[in-house]
Amino acid sequence: MTNELRGDDMTLTGSTVAEAPRTAAETLARAKALAPVLRERAAEIEQNRRLPADVVELLRGTGVFRMCWGREWGGLELTSVEQTRVVEALAHGDASAAWCAVIGANTGIYSNFIDQATAKEMFPRPDMITAGLLQPSGRAERVPGGYRLTGRWPFGSGIDHADWVTSGGFVFEDGKPYASPDGSNPHESRQFMVPREQVVTIDNWYTTGLCGSGSCDYTITDVFVPEEHTYSFGVVHGRPSPLAQPDAFTRAMCGVPLGVARAALDHCREIATGRIDRMTGTAWSDSFRVQVTLAECEADFNATRQGVYGSMTRQWEVLEAGGSLDDLTPDERAASPLAWLHAFRTSRSIVNRLYDLLQTWSINRSSPMDRWLRDTTTMCQHLIAQDRILQSAGAYLVGGQPEFGISLGIV
Repeated sequence: MTNELRGDDMTLTGSTVAEAPRTAAETLARAKALAPVLRERAAEIEQNRRLPADVVELLRGTGVFRMCWGREWGGLELTSVEQTRVVEALAHGDASAAWCAVIGANTGIYSNFIDQATAKEMFPRPDMITAGLLQPSGRAERVPGGYRLTGRWPFGSGIDHADWVTSGGFVFEDGKPYASPDGSNPHESRQFMVPREQVVTIDNWYTTGLCGSGSCDYTITDVFVPEEHTYSFGVVHGRPSPLAQPDAFTRAMCGVPLGVARAALDHCREIATGRIDRMTGTAWSDSFRVQVTLAECEADFNATRQGVYGSMTRQWEVLEAGGSLDDLTPDERAASPLAWLHAFRTSRSIVNRLYDLLQTWSINRSSPMDRWLRDTTTMCQHLIAQDRILQSAGAYLVGGQPEFGISLGIV
C-alpha cells in the first residue's frame, strides 16, 4: 500500500505529484482509467467488506469527492449529468467502490445547508468524505448550545473511511417531542454532523451483494453536537445553485446500476464474439438466442439511460435558471425519481437475463456475472428503488398526495 499525502489541490503518491482534476472531462477520464484497476481489485474489495485504504485514495485521486463542491471552495461543481457519468465509469469497474464514491461525494451538497463559516472550519479540503444515514433514527435532546445525540443507524456506507458522519434524529426537549417554533412540524427532526472518531461501528455487514461498501450499522452515544453542526434540508445557507437542493444527494446514485449493467453487457458481447456452442458447433455470434437477448438488453439499457439523462437535463435547466423543484411540471417532477428507480430495476433485469444467457459460465464466484447479479439484487433493496417512490411520483402525476419523500426532497 502506498502512502499518500493530500493538499488542497493536489494528490501526492510517493514521489509523484498529481494535481486534482479541474474539469468534468478530466474527472471522467480518470474514473475510466481507474475502472480496470477496480475490476482487478473487486474480489479483494468484496472479501475485505469495506474499501481498502489505498482504493479510497485512488478514488480521491479521480476527483470524485470534489464533484459537488462549488468552485469557490476549490470543487468541481459538476452537473448532475456529469456526476452520474463519473459514477457509471467507476461502477463499470466495481459497484461497491462506486457506491462509496457517490455517498462520499455528497459532502459538498450537505455543506450548502450548514452555516458557511462553520462549513469552512469543518471541511478545510474539498475532498473530505461524509457518510451516514439521513433517516431520523436517533434521539437528540436539546441542551444549551446544541444537542445530546444518541442512537443506532443502519447502512453507514463508507463510514470506515469517512471524516464526518451525518445522521438523522428526532429532537426532544426535557424528554418530550420538540415542535418546530413555526408550528410546521409537531416533532422536529434534524441532521447532525459528528466527527468520525466519535462514532462506533458494528461489524454486521454480511450481505448478498455490495459487500465491499462497508455499509454497517453504527452507534452514537450521548455525544454533544453544537447547534452549528446541525442542519435541515429546508434551509439553504450556501450559494443558490442546482446542487443546493434537497434531492441533489440522490441524483447520481443511479450511475451505479447503470455502470454495472453496461459492464455486464460489454462482458457478454465480448464472450459472444469468440465462443462456439459445444453442442452444435455454431458460433455464438450467429446464435438467434444470443442475438435476441443481447439486442433486448441493449434496447432496455439505452432507453433507461436516456430516461435518466433526459430528466436530469431538464431538471438542471430549470434549477440553473433560478427556478425550484416546484417550477417543474407534474410530469417533469415525477420523471426524475421514476427514471432513478427504473435504472435500478432495469439494470437488475438486464444482469439477470445475461446471467441466464451465459448459463453455467455465470455461476462460479470467479465470474464477474456472479458478483454483478448479487450487487444489483442488493442495490435494488435501497429505498430509492422501492414502490414508495412509485407512489409518490404517481401522486404528482394525478395531483394526489405523495406518501413519502417530501422531507428528503426525493420527489
